[in-house]
Amino acid sequence: MSGGRPGLTREPPVATTAVDARPLPRPPLRRQPGYLRRLLADPQPVLDELRERYGPIVGLGAGPMRIAVVGDPHAMHEIFTMSTDSFRWGHKFNVLGFVVGSQSMIVSDGADHKRRRRSVQAAFSRRRLNGWIPMIVERTDAAIDRLTPSLVDGPRQVDLYPVGRAIVLDVVVRSLFGERMAERCDEIGRRFQGPQDYLEAPAIRQVPHRLPFTARARARADRQALDRIVDAEMAERRAHPTGDPLDVLEALVVGGDLSDAEIRDQVVTLLGAGYNTTAATLAWMLWRAALSPTLWALLRAEADAVYGSVGSGSPPDETTLAALDLADRVMRETTRLHPAGAISPREAAVDLVIGGHRIPEGTLVLWSAHLAGRDAGAWVDPLAFDPGRFVDPTPEQGALADIAWVPFGRGARNCIGFALAQMELTLIVARLAQRLDVRPVSDDIPRPVGMVVSRPSGGAPMRVSLRA
Repeated sequence: MSGGRPGLTREPPVATTAVDARPLPRPPLRRQPGYLRRLLADPQPVLDELRERYGPIVGLGAGPMRIAVVGDPHAMHEIFTMSTDSFRWGHKFNVLGFVVGSQSMIVSDGADHKRRRRSVQAAFSRRRLNGWIPMIVERTDAAIDRLTPSLVDGPRQVDLYPVGRAIVLDVVVRSLFGERMAERCDEIGRRFQGPQDYLEAPAIRQVPHRLPFTARARARADRQALDRIVDAEMAERRAHPTGDPLDVLEALVVGGDLSDAEIRDQVVTLLGAGYNTTAATLAWMLWRAALSPTLWALLRAEADAVYGSVGSGSPPDETTLAALDLADRVMRETTRLHPAGAISPREAAVDLVIGGHRIPEGTLVLWSAHLAGRDAGAWVDPLAFDPGRFVDPTPEQGALADIAWVPFGRGARNCIGFALAQMELTLIVARLAQRLDVRPVSDDIPRPVGMVVSRPSGGAPMRVSLRA
């Protein structure tokens, strides 16, 4: 099956001038407070309801709290191709700045954003990405080896969500800091989890204050502890450079384009972008793949053919990754249905026209990868999990899928760690399938939870055994 709807001719919308643009469709005023409250707490069900009742582009709120939810893939394509000067990311609603820091590239605008992103982008060169491939597989093997003693007597129930989180954190820490920091993975994970939990808290608890003994004070203390870790590592790199070509922190320090404060904020940003989001997506992948014994067996057969037997042969490299076609398609299909972020905000810096609708300056534009990935005009049977839809699409179907598959964003502000995340997910799920028998404890896909990172409620409890 291919990505687009057979026989469908869906042309991009004709450019609309501000004079001709329509106002946003809106729910009745009495219903909007409820929609806003639910959207900012449990977004996926609300997004689906808004799309069903009012269409793919919907307005909510008024005055300084104006929101435009954009789920139409063509309208989102317009957003991604607009000048970055059309939007602000360091806006009043961006609570991420409290955790990642005011100098993080994801809350920066203009020249500051370009400079900070350029420095980090250089640290994620293709050479480094390829160099991490053997380490990703080796750390997956290490996690499986830790499980093995508990599985020798037969299958048992294991929540694979924290197992996957540990693998991803291990990979991210080694990528950012090199091998020397691997022993501090647990500490870094604990220090990062507090601020992450704070971001998921109700908005009333995120009102800025300096009061002690509160959730905000604890999140601030965790961030300060992370800063001390990064500061110590920067000092170590300056005093004793490792020369490790795969060490991102050393590349940032040696590059000299960022201040120490800027480096701290970029490192914490990369931890967040590369840890919780990837771990949540891996949990969704395990659910989707393990629910089909046939698919799990096919993943295993592919891994056997590509990896060879465990512990033998040449270390995996970029050719290994390229050969894991099914695992890659499972990753793509999972992120289509379960993007790590259901909504992504940016504030209109000027009056805009998006999808033929007027978007006044100051409106918070929430584009939704969740809605685009389930758009009935772009995908056949959009709620079905079918990795085969990416095989040999027609040109029209491929074009539709290209603009509707946006789990990592597009354009100048796309997720900077998307290539690492896709590599990890593909390599890890293939290795797990090769070495473990996995069956979910339930036949039902769990409900998504999480405002900032969408993860399966209840984790990923599976019946796990060593490969028969």
